[in-house]
Amino acid sequence: LVDVPLCKAAVQYASDEVVEIQQIVTEVTEGAITSVRSPKMKEWVLERVGEKAKELMVVYKDGEKKYSIDKTVRANLILMEDPDEIPPAVAEVIQCADDMGSSSVAKFSRLANLADEEDSRVRGVFVFAGGSATGRASSYGAQLHNFPRKCAAEPDAVRTAMVRGHSIVPKYGKRVTDVLKGMLRPALIPSSGKSLVVADWAAIEARANPWLSGVGQDKLDLFRTGADVYKVNAAATFGVAVDNVDKEQRQIGKVQELACGFAGGVGAFAAMGRAYGVLLPESDARRMVDGWRRANPWAPTYWQALESAYLRAMRNKGHEFKAGRVTYLYDGVHLWYMLPSGRVLNYPFAKFDAEGNVTYAKAAWKPAADAKEWPRARLWRGLACENITQAAANDLLRHSLREFDKLGLETVLHVHDEAVIETDKPEEVAALMRQVMCTPPAWAEGLPLDIEVQTMTRYGK
Repeated sequence: LVDVPLCKAAVQYASDEVVEIQQIVTEVTEGAITSVRSPKMKEWVLERVGEKAKELMVVYKDGEKKYSIDKTVRANLILMEDPDEIPPAVAEVIQCADDMGSSSVAKFSRLANLADEEDSRVRGVFVFAGGSATGRASSYGAQLHNFPRKCAAEPDAVRTAMVRGHSIVPKYGKRVTDVLKGMLRPALIPSSGKSLVVADWAAIEARANPWLSGVGQDKLDLFRTGADVYKVNAAATFGVAVDNVDKEQRQIGKVQELACGFAGGVGAFAAMGRAYGVLLPESDARRMVDGWRRANPWAPTYWQALESAYLRAMRNKGHEFKAGRVTYLYDGVHLWYMLPSGRVLNYPFAKFDAEGNVTYAKAAWKPAADAKEWPRARLWRGLACENITQAAANDLLRHSLREFDKLGLETVLHVHDEAVIETDKPEEVAALMRQVMCTPPAWAEGLPLDIEVQTMTRYGK
């Protein structure tokens, strides 16, 4: 169910904000730039930032070094908060560009337009097996799978102010776009007299990955005993006792877990670190990666086993090769892999390239305008590990959704490892969800599961 009046109010606030943003950019740049979408903006920023900031703007396309001011670059520059590297005026322009590039407005507009005129509900927004490499569902139209995680602390108060046309900054945020981002999830609501029970698996990928490897029992035991795996990572990295790990070190341990589980290196750690406010020099980032691998010796062994299995499968048509709990087979055209659940996925039209790498046809519903052949992607051990883990997690979700259906529970949405049920008996439903989601199906015996469950009057995080 969509809060349509809130969505329409958000669209109006955003349109007013666009005019203000353009005025700010024109004033700050003294007329040099009148729109943050201008190609002149990148050069204007480059001329005014320090060397470290310039390094963050570097991207490589087809092996060629270039400078960019795209969404990721803007986020990194904003995080720096160093006036010597990014003068206040430049920071203001970058922030304006980020505000203009926000997709929140489009999402509010789509939600309002997709909501049924009779009952304000949005239907048909999920694509079954939309993720071709994993079978995960994807989202269409409303794009629920990439809603911002950030949510307003007082969504009902913000909603009241918005529909009445009151000022929402600075009371509810520094900028209008920040407030709007925080109200996207709360725009989804239960019907009168009901609540949303939101449950998602705790650290499901960090649990499923070592279980799938078949050699990660030590890591699984940490979850079984309730140990803080982030502190364990940090302890191995900083050479301190687990009980002596401080808050900052634990945060690094969290980034390690999220970035390194799929063979991620320095680049993956840096990218994940930026999302969690952890900025480290490359030399320190390398130490963090090495520290995680020391704390998780099962992982490199598993990655190597995966690579060996799919390469051997490619070289031995029609023969099966196992790695952990996964089996690969190449039929001469496609490279298949079977999950513990028995579900089978594939990398279509797989073959070796000139360098000996395995490549496959990449799913693309909308090929590039100048494309003359189907795009291809390279399979490597980290990608194989990620695909398997996310696919197995999706099998758990599918199993739970079927169980919910048997119990007569009304699932209104699901996003990756999270399910949301609308009900007038939230406590009873929360208990049922815990029972279902923490009981692994027969094929997942030995996988320790836990969930985090909340009851909400507006969808949130």
